Amino acid sequence: MLPPVDVDDRPVPDGGALTVLVVAETYPPDVNGSSQFSRRLAQAMAGRGHRVHVAAPRPGRGHSIRRMDGHVTEHRFRSHTAFTYTTFNFCFPWEIRGEVNRLLDEVQPDVVHVECHYILGRFMATEARKRGIRLIGTNHFIPENIEQYLPLPSLIRRMYRRISWRDMAGVFRNCDVVTAPTPLAVESMKRHGFDFPVYALSNGIQAENYELREGEAPPHSDRPTILFVGRLDPEKHVDVLIKALARIKDDTDAVLEVVGQGGEFEKLAGLAEQLGLGDRVRFRGFVSDEDLRLAYLGADIFSQPGTAELQSLVTLEAMAASCPVLLANARALPHLVDPGVNGWLFTPGDDAEVADKLLAFLHLPEDRRRDMGLASHKLVEEHSFDATVEAFERMYRGADPERLLANWPMLEPLETPLG
Repeated sequence: MLPPVDVDDRPVPDGGALTVLVVAETYPPDVNGSSQFSRRLAQAMAGRGHRVHVAAPRPGRGHSIRRMDGHVTEHRFRSHTAFTYTTFNFCFPWEIRGEVNRLLDEVQPDVVHVECHYILGRFMATEARKRGIRLIGTNHFIPENIEQYLPLPSLIRRMYRRISWRDMAGVFRNCDVVTAPTPLAVESMKRHGFDFPVYALSNGIQAENYELREGEAPPHSDRPTILFVGRLDPEKHVDVLIKALARIKDDTDAVLEVVGQGGEFEKLAGLAEQLGLGDRVRFRGFVSDEDLRLAYLGADIFSQPGTAELQSLVTLEAMAASCPVLLANARALPHLVDPGVNGWLFTPGDDAEVADKLLAFLHLPEDRRRDMGLASHKLVEEHSFDATVEAFERMYRGADPERLLANWPMLEPLETPLG
């Protein structure tokens, strides 16, 4: 039997509580935007009074387990670590097929929300469709997220990319509603065989979690600080920032602060040493939520050189902390920059251009830099997490996404409770 969930301290939603099953191929303690969003969504739905379950691979070895995370019941399926991508766990089909069916039999969800299309997501989507359960799909993935970890020739990688897009479309085609975090992500999916409706719905951000608190003084650093937050993996291109800093190390005493972990750490640390940066590049590893907030607030500028971002929650977090941004002109990142107003874009991989723009920013008057930070905060307002949760809840109950999201971030007024 499932452990009981006490809902006495939570509201009863209009139309009654739903039983929601969120399916994620990556989930905390994994550290990436997709896993963080899945947990925030599950917790938010539970906070609204719904009965929420999460199906995800178990972190580490061992049999499937069940545990509580607040009011959310986690079902962590037996999984295995990918040989070439050690921060990713995946499930073997023959080990989980029966468990997927047993979980659906036991939970009896009103809605299944799949946020992945690999083995666990595929099985859940297929079985939910067979059972007539309302099925919502959200895509956080592009093939480039994985292909760099495949030790294959470039020709085979290109074949993998085509097959992966086609496979992804086949899984999400089963869904009643499909979303992606940005219009650019939707356009990319359309170009690669998604010949059915896909709707842009921001992952959203709780901006207040990253702002200065009342009466709080901003953290002070004696040196200008360039900040990167994220996985230290190849598609993040953190080496571009290190090389850029090396170009301007004699013109500024700025430091690069790197928050995050990943397989590229030793390579990046070696590069910083090789370029004579010494303590000018500070690798902080994984930090607490509070230390992350302080890192954003203490930074002079945030930079994201990644080229495979479908939204970049860490960039939104930095902007919520009123940080100017310097972002690669790739994927969804251009949507977060008003050039010259809250930051700049740069050609992906061009460390010379990054160096020039960093130096130009650091030489700006303090009031100009402050205005750019305030402009960043203003741009974040259209990414309200509360609005995102409200939109998904209405779609869980059957709302028409085209009408609902027509004037995003303003939602179509709800005239009567959906049931």
